[in-house]
Amino acid sequence: MFGIQGRLTCLFVVIVTVVLGISGTYAQYSLGHELEVSNQRLREGVLTRLQTSLPSALWDLDKAKVDNIVAAEMLPPELVAIRVYDTSVGLFSGKRRQEDGTIVPIEAEAQISGNPVVADLAYRDAGAAGSALKPVIVGRVVVNFSRAQIDATLAAEVRRKVIEVLMLDIILVVALALSLRIVFDPLKKLRDGLFELATRGSDEVEELPEKRRDELGDVIRGFNAIQRRVKSIILRTREAEDAARRSAQETAKALDDLQRTQESLLQAERLASLGSLVAGVAHEINTPVGIALTSASVLMEATEGVNAAMASGSVKKSEIQRYVDTAGESARLIMNNAYRAAHLIHSFKQIAVDQVSEARRRFELHEYIGEVVSSLQPKLKKTHISVHINCPDDIVLDSYPGALAQVITNLTLNCVEHAFEPEGNGTIEIRAREEGDWVEMQVADNGKGIAADMLDKVFDPFVTTRRGQGGTGLGLNIVFNLIVKQFAGNITVDSTEGQGATFTLRIPRVTPGDTDNDEPHPDARLHA
Repeated sequence: MFGIQGRLTCLFVVIVTVVLGISGTYAQYSLGHELEVSNQRLREGVLTRLQTSLPSALWDLDKAKVDNIVAAEMLPPELVAIRVYDTSVGLFSGKRRQEDGTIVPIEAEAQISGNPVVADLAYRDAGAAGSALKPVIVGRVVVNFSRAQIDATLAAEVRRKVIEVLMLDIILVVALALSLRIVFDPLKKLRDGLFELATRGSDEVEELPEKRRDELGDVIRGFNAIQRRVKSIILRTREAEDAARRSAQETAKALDDLQRTQESLLQAERLASLGSLVAGVAHEINTPVGIALTSASVLMEATEGVNAAMASGSVKKSEIQRYVDTAGESARLIMNNAYRAAHLIHSFKQIAVDQVSEARRRFELHEYIGEVVSSLQPKLKKTHISVHINCPDDIVLDSYPGALAQVITNLTLNCVEHAFEPEGNGTIEIRAREEGDWVEMQVADNGKGIAADMLDKVFDPFVTTRRGQGGTGLGLNIVFNLIVKQFAGNITVDSTEGQGATFTLRIPRVTPGDTDNDEPHPDARLHA
């Protein structure tokens, strides 16, 4: 690529060449036209003179006079040959020009170059009585004209113009090269300075000399001022980068501490949830165990009375009948309450083991949701809230039941604590349906709903509407992390204030074995 200097030079050379070429073409055309007109006048003049002077000489058969007339007309170099023919004799006289310019007579017919022009020679005898008679054709003249002179003149003019254009182009190139150096040499130094300033450290670039007192000198002084400003900015930028680097290190450390703290809080929340489950189940088991113990005591007292009566030998039929009735009622109470306690212990044991071990296994969803809800009865029986399960019996998951129990527990207790007033009535419905390889679950309530400004933040950690009342704001965050990271699914929430809320979970029936715990599902936070 040419630089600006080269492009300017080429532009000026092209402009000058085009202008001179147009001018030379017009001049060439004008010169050719003038030469053609001059040649035409020469032809007409020669023919006119020959037609005027030759007829009388030819009439008189005066060869010497004819030769003189022909020789006189051969002076212009455009004439190649003049031949005079008599009507009866034939070739009467002629002259031709040789290649060296000499003029020689024509003795016989020969091949003559040039363009021939033929004219008749008419003789009129002015002294005869019959002067009114028509002129008599006494012969003819053939004049050969040459265009060599015109072509030579035009070719010489073309050469002159070409040389003139070349000389002007050379002079223009030299003049532009010398004059543009005045502008482009300082610009090259300025360019080099800018390049060094952009590619090297600002401290390594020297300022340009400011000796010039013209417009370029003003540009150089401006460049030096910019360079000084850039050096100052780079210095402040380096200081800011150092400060930012230190701040980033401190921020990273603080973030690491915050993440460790968050993990600790999440673990504490899960342990607290498990502890609350243990306390509730223990309280719930206390009732059937107490009834079974009382019934066993009553049965034991009745048995001791019967034994004493049998030992004394005074056993009555009515006493035996009363003992049988007491034993039957006690056995029934003991069996019913023992079965109830065993069922509670079985549900608690399965859920507790699942939550602690994080084991993966196949389980039937409806039955497991029922066990989780049963384990929540100690909490639910203190409220006026009923829980309904709407799930087909044939949905089987290959997944992590403990994590799912944690999800259902947190969502249900979240509804209990936030969706209803302390003594209000309400309904929580847990729905599930199968969609191909996915299972969609919904935990819906008919409570007071979620405020619009909270919908986008319900899954964020430490977001709660019961700050200072026992709410940590970690329950739904745990749910989100379990659904997205452990189950490779997604969770959304829809709510209209005053019309309840619906949490929708979508998890695969078979949880992927190599779930990437660091990358959330793309739809995980949709509507959340």
